[in-house]
This record gives sequence, C-alpha cells and structure tokens, in this order.
Amino acid sequence: ANNASNNNNNNEGLSLLPRGISPFEKSISKTIDVQADFRSRAKAAVDAALASSSSGDDEGQTTTAGVVQLLEIEFPPLLGGSSSKSQFDDFDNVQELDSNKDWAIQFAPLFLTEDNLRSPFGNGKTWLIFPDLKECELARIEWPGKRYMAATFTTLKAATEFLVSGGGGVGGVGDSKGYAAPWGAALAEGFNKILGSTSSDEDDGTSADGGDSSTKTKKKTNDAGLLGDASSLTPLVQGGNSPPALNIVVQPGNGGPVEDWINVETIYDALVLLLGSGSGSSSSSVILIVNGALDKVRDGYYPPIFFPKLAKTVDRFYRKFETVFYLKPITDKGLYGWLYRTYPEPWQVVLQTVRTKANGDSYIEDTVVYTSMERPSYALAISKMVEKATTQA
Repeated sequence: ANNASNNNNNNEGLSLLPRGISPFEKSISKTIDVQADFRSRAKAAVDAALASSSSGDDEGQTTTAGVVQLLEIEFPPLLGGSSSKSQFDDFDNVQELDSNKDWAIQFAPLFLTEDNLRSPFGNGKTWLIFPDLKECELARIEWPGKRYMAATFTTLKAATEFLVSGGGGVGGVGDSKGYAAPWGAALAEGFNKILGSTSSDEDDGTSADGGDSSTKTKKKTNDAGLLGDASSLTPLVQGGNSPPALNIVVQPGNGGPVEDWINVETIYDALVLLLGSGSGSSSSSVILIVNGALDKVRDGYYPPIFFPKLAKTVDRFYRKFETVFYLKPITDKGLYGWLYRTYPEPWQVVLQTVRTKANGDSYIEDTVVYTSMERPSYALAISKMVEKATTQA
C-alpha cells in the first residue's frame, strides 16, 4: 500500500508537520530532502525571533541587556534522503555529528544577502563553531564552495580562548573563567606532539588583528595533526569578523564532553562583555545552538553531584534559551506522535495515525491533540495523545 501524509486534522493557523518524517512513510522520506525543509522552517523561525527582539516585542527571555540573543534548534538530523534513519534505526554519534555539521554549513548561507558586504551576518560575522578541530577540518574539505566559505570556521576551543582574551586585548571575562578542556584533552595533545614533525610558523586561528607577521604564532611544540588541521581555522580578527553577529554552535556536548556546554556559556559571557565595551561595529549577537540536546542539561540527566560545574549553568544560562524550531518524536503506549514548535507559534503535540483508504492505500493522519505557549512535559504530551486515541477508538 502507498503511504501519504494527510494533515487534515490540524488546528487552523498552525504550521503543518514536515512531510516524510513518520517512520510509517519511509518510502517518502527517502525520496525528498527533509533536511532542506527543516532549514527553511528554522530560518523563518529564527528571522521571526530576531524581528521580535529588535522590535521590543520579546518578553526578555532571549536577550540580556539587549546584547546576546539565545536560541536553540532541535530536530532529527538523519531523516530524509536515501540513507534516511529514524529513532528506530541503528546509528551512531559520528553519523549524527556529520549530519549536523552538513546541516549547519548549509544553514549559514541562508542569512547572507546577495551583497555579502551589506549583510549584518556577512564579512565572516557568521561563525560556525564546531565541537572540535577535526570536524572543522572535515567541514572545510567537504564544503569548499564560496557561499559556504563566507562563514568563519572555528571551534569551541578557538572561539572561547579568543573571546575570553577580550577579542584581542580589550578586556576579557577574567582569570576565573576560561576554556574548559575536556577530560583526557591534555593526554591527547601530548600524544599528538610526540608524534609530531618539526616546528613551523603557522596561523593559530586566534589572531588579534590579522595584519602582519606578529599575528603568526611560533609553534614551540610539534603537531602531528592527529586532532585536526589547525590551518582549517579561520583567523579571528577583532574589528574584522569579530565580534560575531551570529554564532551557530554545532552539536555541543551531545555525544561529546560535557565541557562543551560549559564553554558555550563562557562564550556567551565573553560576548556580553565584549559587546558592552563598545569595541567593534556590532552591538548585538546571537548564539544559536543546533542539536545541542539542551533537554539533557536542563532536565537533570547529568546529576549535579557528579557534574557540579554543568549544573550551575542550567538556571543562569540554559533556561534562558528560546526554542525557535523543535521537532522530536514521542512514542509510548503503542502511540506515535511529535512535539513540534516553530517560533512564534505555540507548542503542538501531534498524534500520527495510520489510516486506510477505500482503495486499500494507507496514509498518515496528523491530529493536533494539544497546544500551549509553554512547553508541555513528556508525560503531558503522552496523556493528551492517549486521550485522543481513546476517543477515536
């Protein structure tokens, strides 16, 4: 039987679920670009959030002193295309990370205008912040096009160290807070140096002004390149591509070290100080986290007794994020559905049911069973789906 989506039970005025996302319509998801649809919806949601903040309509949840706006995007990164995978399929963190990397690289150019120089996000002021140097290197190699290279390619470590220093010496966040290195990082770097070749003069990706030879850093130790190619980092230049207008942080923490989440807050604190100092042409910035699994951070997945530093970030930082695009499957008690939100619309709980037409063909019926401006808990979402399914039986 043929599967086709039928969104005829949706509340008026709400966005419909994207096509091809149901595990019951895998044949459709493999033939369409589901992720391109996600990017289009996410871009519209981010634009709406930015417009709301600039117009003063925002209630203060996404900004601090009008300086740094905090936004998050969450969606299944492996859906769509010939290798489409749902949560019921086998996949690993590397596949997720690669998909999120590719998604973010294709997302960044959507914020550029035809005239890159006139775009507030142009001139390298869109930073793609990858979790590590190897991902940054792969991104450079796999996406060499001019429109992709218009962004600044950097890492959590490079961005944190540069901004904490005050972006070239204009005053950082202080000695008490800097880059939080993951456990084992020193050991890995040491092993990399042991296997390294001779020292050389290379740009370290954290240049203060990008001008003369003084911005080159003499490598005092060897580098075997095991952790990634440092030349893949875009030099960070205060007054040039810094301060950044848009920071797209790719999958921090999720499947990686918890220190990633800590470093994102450090970047935020440094940006607030840097922008508040009046240095550079930008007066505001945006931190946009892509598939950072912030639910884990906020909902106590990591016990505070074992992760005290991470726990401290929750209330003072991660609860301030506005969820602008969110799509997560819900499955329990024999039911299947989605928790969906696209800013500025309310949250939706959508029940998906397989129906059969008179001719024997099957289709997916989407039914919005609950809406709220506040995010519903998982338990509430399930109860609403069960309640609706019971009335339909």
